Amino acid sequence: MQKTTETQPHTYPSHVHINGQALTPDDVLAVARQHASVTLGTEALQRIEAARALINLLAAEGHKVYGVTTGFGHLSSVRITADHLVELQHNLLRSHAAGVGEPLTEEVTRAMMLLLAASLARGHSGVRVAVVQLLIALLNANVYPLIPSRGSVGASGDLAPLAHLALLLIGEGEAIYQGQRHTGAEVLFHVKQIPLNLQAKEGLALINGTHLMEAIATLALADAQTLLQTAEVACAMSIEGMMGSHIPFDERIHRRRGQIGQQESATHLRSLLRDSEIKLSHENCARVQDPYTMRCAPQVFGAVRDALGYCADIFARELDAVTDNPLVFPEEGDVLSGGNFHGQPLALALDILGIAITQLASFAERRIYGLMGPHDWDEGGAPLFLTPNPGLNSGFMITQYVAAALVNEIKILAHPASIDSIPTSAGMEDFVSMGVTSAHKAMSIVEKAQQIIAIELMCAAQMLEFRKPLKPGVGVQIAYELVRARVAKLEQDRVLAPDIAHLVQAVQAGIFAPIA
Repeated sequence: MQKTTETQPHTYPSHVHINGQALTPDDVLAVARQHASVTLGTEALQRIEAARALINLLAAEGHKVYGVTTGFGHLSSVRITADHLVELQHNLLRSHAAGVGEPLTEEVTRAMMLLLAASLARGHSGVRVAVVQLLIALLNANVYPLIPSRGSVGASGDLAPLAHLALLLIGEGEAIYQGQRHTGAEVLFHVKQIPLNLQAKEGLALINGTHLMEAIATLALADAQTLLQTAEVACAMSIEGMMGSHIPFDERIHRRRGQIGQQESATHLRSLLRDSEIKLSHENCARVQDPYTMRCAPQVFGAVRDALGYCADIFARELDAVTDNPLVFPEEGDVLSGGNFHGQPLALALDILGIAITQLASFAERRIYGLMGPHDWDEGGAPLFLTPNPGLNSGFMITQYVAAALVNEIKILAHPASIDSIPTSAGMEDFVSMGVTSAHKAMSIVEKAQQIIAIELMCAAQMLEFRKPLKPGVGVQIAYELVRARVAKLEQDRVLAPDIAHLVQAVQAGIFAPIA
């Protein structure tokens, strides 16, 4: 395999300071994936204490406040006496911890813990400082509550998943620490932390929020943005390999339509294709137009760019949100019951993200199909299935089958979850977002699309072998060398699964995305 200069990976902060401010996507990614440390700032402490003082006052005076001195959901009309306020909060966590399914991944769990701590630290939730401090301490100690992935309808917050998370704070539930599964009490003992006795409002504040949806959204969007850049690189490789025209990427064409994402994608493709010897070799060929998956690449990639831009705006706002209920406004002395926990903004955006990446994956599979042949326009060039000896060898034939199977699954997953609603809580929650379903689907779509793009990179690199000694555009040449650093040229049939796996890892790591 060839050696080449690796593109530089994105750098993330090594420390995240929570002080009531909006988090950035990089903050979340740093904590979730790079294990950045987290601290709590002085301003956040003051905000938390001010909101808590108001809750203490209202609870002591016996005011009727939802979730503080009343039951929850359809039981909000039931008054709770002062001597049962602590029991109420613990019962809330226990009763709501009814999730099922495989546990959330470590990175999603870490992101959830950070988002919950940051939301509580904005001073509108009414919890004590000790609650936020314990969350951060567990995060920094690499303790992960064991959270079943299914059970949230994304309406009154991600109730079941967050309840499993919050159980750890009272020494219950289960957690992973140093690769081992422990009870909540055991793991708190190991990291020298004392279980909390939750006070009025605290249990409710811990589980009323969109933190699972937003955790997956932030991670999936980052991967989707990297994948889009990588897909454009793979497309440029296929265009050069199949001797496609560069005329459709002319800046004048895209400026005349005016779509922002389209113009950005066209610019990226032009950069990847510049100074191509392959282009010069077929300027006078008889072919007039290319298939849409080459000719209309900026239009399709641009639509995906614009869709991801919409998602980025929605998810970024949520990184500055307080999404539990009721909300505490200490300066005015008000505690207001509303619906910031409803996941519809995220659910809709997550479904759009999934649909956009589905288009990206389907788009790539058609080029993979084209790379397989027959190449009637390419006399004496590339053979069927990109193997030097078709017939005796099957070459890359089955890689297109694999891509087709993945696209079929992705298309099924792309059906929007957010258009469905199954009422809950005896009709009190009569329209729910199903946003966590949207989130799980979006993440699964991105993961499968990464595999499809890896296959295109591998097949396009093989096609470029048949264009030698001509060199492709400078960006395509860099991408070709990055592929060859991981996957050798196919001379005769071999097991291709390891090759695909190597390239999937490179796609996930963002190795190809910075190429311009």
